Amino acid sequence: MNTHNLMLIDPHIHMTSRTTDDYQRMREAGIVAIIEPAFWLGQPRTEVGSFKDYFSSLVGWERFRASQFGIKHYCTIGLNSKEANNEALAEQVMELLPLFVCKEGVVGIGEIGYDDQTPAEDRFFRAQLDLAKEVGLPVQVHTPHRDKKAGTITSMEVCLEHGIAPDMVVIDHNNEETVRDVLDRGFWAAFTIYPNSKMGNERMVEIVKQYGSERIIVNSSADWGVSDPLSVPKTASLMLEKGISIEDVRKVCYQNALDSFGKSGQMHESDWLTTTNVDQREKFSDNSVLRGGQTPVIGEIKADTALESNIVR
Repeated sequence: MNTHNLMLIDPHIHMTSRTTDDYQRMREAGIVAIIEPAFWLGQPRTEVGSFKDYFSSLVGWERFRASQFGIKHYCTIGLNSKEANNEALAEQVMELLPLFVCKEGVVGIGEIGYDDQTPAEDRFFRAQLDLAKEVGLPVQVHTPHRDKKAGTITSMEVCLEHGIAPDMVVIDHNNEETVRDVLDRGFWAAFTIYPNSKMGNERMVEIVKQYGSERIIVNSSADWGVSDPLSVPKTASLMLEKGISIEDVRKVCYQNALDSFGKSGQMHESDWLTTTNVDQREKFSDNSVLRGGQTPVIGEIKADTALESNIVR
């Protein structure tokens, strides 16, 4: 895998579901920053306290864990569409959100939107759009897996109805069926590179060849399912192999993510361009990323000296 030592951003990855050595491999492959959206954990949460602890981990432990490998960690905070259907609990979560959305490292409200496109999902999607407008944060929209095109169009129409400018909204999980509608309306179009489903990296190459690099974003959405935290560097490498310019690859795998989520005022290129000092002897709440007998890394990691990964695509 050769990305010509490009700096890369994965703007949608669920690291709470990944192991610590994934951070190590990601940094070696050139990823300098990530965004972790709040999402569904695989089974429904039953109490508001579980949301509070989860949001706390996104702005706490995960930021620390990423920093131990020279990666800047940001997140988006929101009530996911699946759990919006438990209305009694969702109402409690809505009361919790203002306590977290303005914390350090929070770059948006997300991922929010529709799953089954129910009235409850619509209600809480709209409420969170109002919150995003109130605090001036970008919105990260989860488009539904079923009836995707209709759900995507509805999502954009609702955003506009609530007075959210298209350039403040990242529409995620796009495919060939939705990309033109999203770009024509002026929204950011993000694509999840997911093994065996959603958008594969070969298909992503063709998207960029056809539509160019303006307002297009590549991410992995790696989570607790069969997924790949190196999807962004692997896709960047394939794009270069297939003749896409290094400037276009840089835009879709780095700059567009920075430009869109940078509107939060929380994410700056200078965050990782300066030398990153790593000391894996450090702890967070008495917890280390290391286990007994492991040698801590102590020293400087610079973004322009990212190692080339030996992972085969």
